[in-house]
Amino acid sequence: MSEFLKLKSLMFLLFLGASGAITAQEVSGIVSDETGPLPGVSVIVKGTTSGSTTDFDGKYSVNANNGDVLVFSYVGYDTQQVTVSGNTLNVTMKSGVALDEVVLVGSRTAPRSNVDSPLPVDVVGVKELTSTGQATFDKALQYRIPSFNTVQTPVNDATSLLDPYEIRNMGPSRTLILINGKRKNLSALLYTQTSPGRGETGADISAIPTDAIKRVEILRDGASAQYGSDAIAGVMNIILKDNASIGSATLRTGLTSEGDGEMFGFSVNNGSTIGDDKGFINYTIDFSKVNLANRPGTVNADGEAADFGANISDVREFLSRRPDAGNINGSPETAASKFLVNSGIDLSDNTELYFNAAYVFKKVNSFANYRTPYWRTITDFPYLADFFPGNHPTNAGGYDGYVPTFEGLLNDYNGTVGIKTTINDWNVDLSYTTGGNTQTYKVNNSHNRNFVYSPSTWVDSNNNGSVDDGEITEGSELYRSNSPQSFDPGGTRFTHNVGNIDINRILSDQVSIGFGAEFRNETFEVIEGILSSYDGGGADSFSGNSPENSGKFNRYNIGGYFSIDYDVSDAFLLSGTIRSENYSDFGNTFVYKLSSRLKLNEKLTARASVSSGFRAPTLHQIYTQKAQYSFIPGQGIQVGGLVNNVSTQAKLLGLPALDAETSNNFTIGLGGKLTNTLSFTVDYYSINVEDRIVLGSEVTPPNSPAFAGLSDLSFFANALDTKTSGLDVVISQKNIALGSGNLDLNLSGNYTITNERDGAVKDPAFLAPGQTIVTPTQEALFFTSRPETKWILGANYDINKFGFSLNNTYFGKTTFKQQGMSNDLRTEFTPKIVTDLGINFNATDKFTIALNINNLLNVLPEWSFKAENAAGQALINDTSLNSYGITDIQEQSNLITFNQRYSQMTYDGYHFSQLGTMFNLSLNYKF
Repeated sequence: MSEFLKLKSLMFLLFLGASGAITAQEVSGIVSDETGPLPGVSVIVKGTTSGSTTDFDGKYSVNANNGDVLVFSYVGYDTQQVTVSGNTLNVTMKSGVALDEVVLVGSRTAPRSNVDSPLPVDVVGVKELTSTGQATFDKALQYRIPSFNTVQTPVNDATSLLDPYEIRNMGPSRTLILINGKRKNLSALLYTQTSPGRGETGADISAIPTDAIKRVEILRDGASAQYGSDAIAGVMNIILKDNASIGSATLRTGLTSEGDGEMFGFSVNNGSTIGDDKGFINYTIDFSKVNLANRPGTVNADGEAADFGANISDVREFLSRRPDAGNINGSPETAASKFLVNSGIDLSDNTELYFNAAYVFKKVNSFANYRTPYWRTITDFPYLADFFPGNHPTNAGGYDGYVPTFEGLLNDYNGTVGIKTTINDWNVDLSYTTGGNTQTYKVNNSHNRNFVYSPSTWVDSNNNGSVDDGEITEGSELYRSNSPQSFDPGGTRFTHNVGNIDINRILSDQVSIGFGAEFRNETFEVIEGILSSYDGGGADSFSGNSPENSGKFNRYNIGGYFSIDYDVSDAFLLSGTIRSENYSDFGNTFVYKLSSRLKLNEKLTARASVSSGFRAPTLHQIYTQKAQYSFIPGQGIQVGGLVNNVSTQAKLLGLPALDAETSNNFTIGLGGKLTNTLSFTVDYYSINVEDRIVLGSEVTPPNSPAFAGLSDLSFFANALDTKTSGLDVVISQKNIALGSGNLDLNLSGNYTITNERDGAVKDPAFLAPGQTIVTPTQEALFFTSRPETKWILGANYDINKFGFSLNNTYFGKTTFKQQGMSNDLRTEFTPKIVTDLGINFNATDKFTIALNINNLLNVLPEWSFKAENAAGQALINDTSLNSYGITDIQEQSNLITFNQRYSQMTYDGYHFSQLGTMFNLSLNYKF
C-alpha cells in the first residue's frame, strides 16, 4: 500500500510540473570577501544564460530551483560553484587571484599562478584600463604600466596611423604582442622620422578595442626561448573576454580644455552560450571619431627670413595674419571601426575548439608643414593659389601659400582557430593564426614641382603691368599645369601566417615538461604609387613609392622549443627552456632561458632568470627604399634617400646584409604578500644587445649618378651594441576601511639605471672623415628620449554608489640632441606630474556614469637648453643679438623647432601629451 501511495504522489508531482505549478524560486544573498560586500560579481545559473550581478552592497537575486548550481565569478577572485538548497545563499569569495592569477604568458609548461612563477608578470584588468579615461588601449597602458611609454610624434604623416610604443626604453620592435597567447601580426608602418621609435615597427595595439579585453599580462623579461623573435624586452599577452551572459553598451564623448579634439565613441560588448552550455561566443563592436586638436607655436620671423632667404617685411606681413605660419600640428582627426569576436566550443569532455578574429579600419587626416608664400612662391606654383579679393605684399593675386594634406587608411585583421585536447594526460594545443596590416595614403592640395607650367605665358589682359585678381580665372594660363593636385603615393602591407603545436604534461608532482614547434610565413609589400607621386622628386611633402622600390618580399621560418620545470621542493623551483629557429633569409639561431623561484617563507618569494635572445630584422627594415621628405635644421624641408641593404645602391656603398640582433638578459627580484591586502614586487633587469639594428643618421651621399637629387642618405645597419638596466617596483595596499567605503592605494615605478651604447659605432667604410651613422641625435633617440624614471601613484575609493580614482603619473626627464644644434648644448624636458581624476556613479545596478578629467591641472611639456660644457653655458648666457637680430640661443631654438612651429616639443619628440586637460564622459549600460 505504501508503494502505491509513493507512486501516486510521484505522478501528482509530475502533473504539477507539467502544468507549470512548480516554478523557480527567487534565490538571494550577499557576496563578500574577507573585507566586506563585493560589488560587480557575476552570478549565473549554470547551464543557462540566466543570471545577475551584485550591487554595491554585494546583494544579488536570481531565479533558480533547488539543486541548481550558481556560478560566482569576478576578476581577482577564484570562481566558485555552489548548489542551491534554499531561498538564501551567501557566498564569500576567496581573494588572491589578483596576485595569484593563473597567467598564461611566460610558461611553456603547465600554467602557474603569479606568485608561483619565476618571472615578473604584471596583470592589468579591464576595469583598471577603462578607469584611465583614455580613448585607446595603448594610451591607457601609458598611465598604468610605468615601463610602458607611448606618445604621438610631432610630425603627423604616416606615423599618425600608429604611435610608437616601447617597454623599458627598448623600442617597439623588441616587445612581442600576443592575443590569447598567439602572435599578433606587425604593422606595415616603418617609423622613419627623427623621433622615438625611428627605424622600427611594432604591432598595432591601439587597434584593439578596450571593451574586448578581459586582462593584460605583461611579462617584464626576455622570452625569446619561449616565443621566438622580438621578445627581447618582454611580452604582452592580451586575454580577450570570454563571458557568455553579461554584456554592456558604452557611449563615450569628450574634448580638450581648448575646445578642440572632440571625441565621440560607441561600443557594445556582449556574449552568448552555444548549444546546451557547450561553449560561448563573445563579441565587441566599437566605433569612434576624434577631431583635430591643433597646438602650433608662434613662428619667429627672423628665423624664417634667414632660412628661406626672404624679405623680412614680407615674412612679418604674412605672420601678422598667421602667427603660426598656417601650421597644423598636434593630434590629427581620426575615425575608427573595430570588430572582435572570441569563442570556445566544447567538442567533448576533454576537447575544445576555439577561435578569435578581429578587424579594424582606421582613417586619419593630418597635414604637412604649411608652405608659406615666401617658401613656395606663386611664380613657381600658381595653381595652388588661395584666391580672395585684394593683393598682399608677399604675393600676387592673393596667393597665400598652401598646406598639403596627408590622409591615411589602415586595415588590420587577425584571427586564430585551434583545438585544445588532452590525450593520455598530454595537453595538446594545435592552432593556425593569420593576420595582416595594410596602410595606404593620399596626398591632396599639393603638387609635383617638376611639372610646373612656365609663368611667362600668363595673360595681362588689362595691360596694367600686373596680373590682377579679375584676370586669374579658371581656364587662364595660370591654371595650366601638368601636375595634379591629388596623389596616390601607394603604401605598405604586411601579412603573416603562423602554425603552432604546443604540448605539455605534468609528469609528477615535481616535474612538468613542454615542447612544441612553430612555422611562420611573412610577406611585406611596398605598394606602388601613381607616376606623378614619385617621378622627378614626387609630390611635395610626401613622395610616392616608385616601381623600382616596390614589390612583394617574403620569408619563412621554423622553430622548436623544449621546456622543463622541476620543483625541487615546495619552495624551490628550477625552470629551463631551449629553442632553435631557422630563417630562410639569414639562417639559424639558438637561444636558452634558465629561471628559478625560491619561497623564502609564506610571505616572501625570490626569483631570478638568465637568458639569451634574438630579434630577426623585419622585412620592412630589409626591403624599404624610398625618397623621404624631412626637416633639416636651417634648411627647412629637404628630400633624402633611404637605401635598403639588398639594393644596387647598397652594393655600390659596400653595405652588408642585415643580420639578427642577439641579447643577454638577467633579472632578479623579490615579491611579497605581507598581508592579505598588502603586496609588493621589486625587480632588477639587465639587457645587453649585440648588433642592434638602427636606421642611421643622414650622411652625405657619394658623388654618383645613383644618388643624384638627394640632399642626404640613410640606411639600416647592425651598428650598435647596447646595455640597458633598471628597476621595476610595484606596491599595492587594498581594502583600507575609510568611513563607509574602501580605499585602494597603488604605487608602481620604473627607474632606468643604464641605457647606453656599449663600444664604438660600427660605421661603414665609405663614410667621409668625421661622419657617423649614429650621431648624438640618434643616441638620444635610442637611449634618453623616454623618461629616465616614471612613477604612478593611484588611489581608488569606493563608497556607496560612487567610485573615485586619483592617479598621479610622474614623467622623469628626457634628453634630446636635436640635429643641427650646437654640440655644446642638449635639450631636457622637465620632469612633470600629470594628475587624472575619475568619478563613477552607479545610478542603478545596470547603469553607470563615469567622468574622467585627464591632466586635471593642465600640465604641459616644458623643455630648456642645458650646457654640455663651459662653451654651452656661455651660449646660454649670451644676450647679445647676432646678424639676424636674435640671440644665439634663440637661433638654436629656431633650428630645432622649425622656427617655433614645434616650440612646445621640438621636432624630435617629448615625454607626454601636449594637449593639456581633457574631459571625457561615458555612459555604460549592462544587459
